[in-house]
Amino acid sequence: MQEHHVVVVGGGFGGLQLVHGLKGAPVRITLIDRRNHHLFQPLLYQVASTVLATSEIAWPIRLLYKDRKEVTTLLTEVTGVDRAAKTVQLKTGENIGYDTLVLATGARHAYFGNDQWESVAPGLKTLEDATTLRRRLLLAFEKAELSNDPAEREALLTFVTIGAGPTGVEMAGMIAELAHKILPPEFRRVDTTKAKVILVEAGPRVLPVFTEKLSAYAKDALEKLGVQVSLGTPVTACTDEGVTIGDRFVACRTVVWAAGVQASPAAQWLGIAADRAGRAIVGPDLTIEGDPDVFVIGDTAAVTQQSGKPVPGIAPAAKQQGSYVARLIVARLAGMPFTAPFRYRHQGNLATIGKRAAVIDFGKFSLKGGLAWWIWGLAHIYFLIGTRSRLAVAWSWLWIYLSGQHSARLITQKETLKDEA
Repeated sequence: MQEHHVVVVGGGFGGLQLVHGLKGAPVRITLIDRRNHHLFQPLLYQVASTVLATSEIAWPIRLLYKDRKEVTTLLTEVTGVDRAAKTVQLKTGENIGYDTLVLATGARHAYFGNDQWESVAPGLKTLEDATTLRRRLLLAFEKAELSNDPAEREALLTFVTIGAGPTGVEMAGMIAELAHKILPPEFRRVDTTKAKVILVEAGPRVLPVFTEKLSAYAKDALEKLGVQVSLGTPVTACTDEGVTIGDRFVACRTVVWAAGVQASPAAQWLGIAADRAGRAIVGPDLTIEGDPDVFVIGDTAAVTQQSGKPVPGIAPAAKQQGSYVARLIVARLAGMPFTAPFRYRHQGNLATIGKRAAVIDFGKFSLKGGLAWWIWGLAHIYFLIGTRSRLAVAWSWLWIYLSGQHSARLITQKETLKDEA
């Protein structure tokens, strides 16, 4: 009898947690991803803002499973799923058969019908996104140092972040610290303390998933760092020359998109219903309707809690879903009943503002300020993979805390810019 073949598409938090949960089970696993590494996305903004190096938040998937002989890793792209034939179609033309399929393909940026903004306002989903933003951010200061045109220099020293969720707040805070506190001694012809850092949110407050009290604290903390917070007015245009906030044009050369996400095309592959964000609608056991052998988890899935609220698209939710599906598969293979539906356990919302302040919302109680920042840091270090990464990130943060210097400020990524031939 052949071993049960589990095909997992996506090496993010949900996919890796699933593979981890199947350790020791009588299965053969094929893990497919477009990239060769697992990425700790919650700290991606710290790569973009020159705090951490890429190697500190990413790990080769093959390395993680070098001792798991039952796990085969394929670096390729999925183009479709044939549910009738129970195969996954690859970009290479190969079809991979499965007994159980788990789609954990994550999400990408959503520009609300303005996809032409992407080249001007990149988001933060991949290492390439982060290094692109880091390059643009650092080059803006370098070009300002070279410019003799006051208007051009002002545009170069204006940085706009669109979207005031955790990523937007964290990114705006780090850019402000970089411009106002770290870089001033290093430049001679330009005063980086005059840089404008603008955070734009179409809604009424920053960090809308947090309590109003914590949102107000975060806004005050950002403004103390020198961030200009614009609330209640959306961005209506985004070009190489700048952004338009409502009817107000702001000349700028560096824009960060943190306003929305769109699920991967997993629902299209499966030919099933999806919500407005493109997430596949799944049942209480995370399977799709009419097919108990196909699971969808993480940012790719639209999962409803008992309260009627959707499960948030965050790392802890994806990990919990991965663990749940692993337990369900093991129970099925053992012939044991497994009828308990997926239950999301909320572990709190966390966001940092600069290098000495954070907000944490645990529901029944909350924290803000310096203590919250230390707890935020310890929580993120705990969830990193491997002792080396934990030590490297802890040392980087301690060095920044004590010295006030960011170390990952090399401009290395090759990128074609409109003014560079």
